[in-house]
Amino acid sequence: MEKKQILLTNDDGIHSPGLWAAAGALSELGFVHVVAPRQQSSGTGRSLPSSSDGIIRPQPLTVNGKIWQVYAVGGTPAQSVLHAVLEIMPEPPALVVSGINYGENVGSGVTISGTIGAAMEAASLGFPALAVSLQTEVEYHRTNSDVVDFSSAAYFTTYFARLVLEKTFPADVDLLKIEVPADATPQTPWEPTRVSRKRYYIPLRPRRNSWADPGPLGYQLEQGLNDDDPDTDVYAIRVKHVVSVTPMSLDMTSRVALDQFERLLREPNNPI
Repeated sequence: MEKKQILLTNDDGIHSPGLWAAAGALSELGFVHVVAPRQQSSGTGRSLPSSSDGIIRPQPLTVNGKIWQVYAVGGTPAQSVLHAVLEIMPEPPALVVSGINYGENVGSGVTISGTIGAAMEAASLGFPALAVSLQTEVEYHRTNSDVVDFSSAAYFTTYFARLVLEKTFPADVDLLKIEVPADATPQTPWEPTRVSRKRYYIPLRPRRNSWADPGPLGYQLEQGLNDDDPDTDVYAIRVKHVVSVTPMSLDMTSRVALDQFERLLREPNNPI
């Protein structure tokens, strides 16, 4: 296969080992342009905040003995995609990859994820997109810990990136969301899944004495996750320990018959 132009970003920041595991693996397929947030940007979704400065800082980074010219952006993952496409890349990307993220992005919280937000932004521009996350303990989220082994996740990043480059997907498949179990190996099976309706992480009340004190929100895993429906992303990684492959659409319209929905809205209210 002819080498393609590939854009790689993430939400953990330009120095993330997960980003660099993906960069090394994807270099087998094409010319990888690394454009990522200057700072940790987890939980930013697809946001384009006006407070972002948009400053682009080219810098050399040495990874595994190889020097890469990379671009650190003062903005979110979605903004990094925009700056890459509009200002940095010599030609439009054949593929945009976001990841590899510290921590799984599953369930109803997928819209919170900066990893998925970047892939959604790419998809909205018409580019094939892939978002990849590795299941980890919560303590490793928002870190650049070198304790986490990204090798299997990097294998699946390349595996599905190749498929996205080679295949034509149905019109309603705008991006692929890949979730890799913590104990995965390259031999781990994969299964198609849907996004669970469960809330995977629950917010924690800030610990502070006064509202005038800083009070960042924390989170922890919800209980009872293992009894989810067998075809969901949550069940795939937590119970089956297989790689979850979810086709996602930018069309967030509820799956109801619009004529029936209209009748529901227009019919007289029942007396209380």
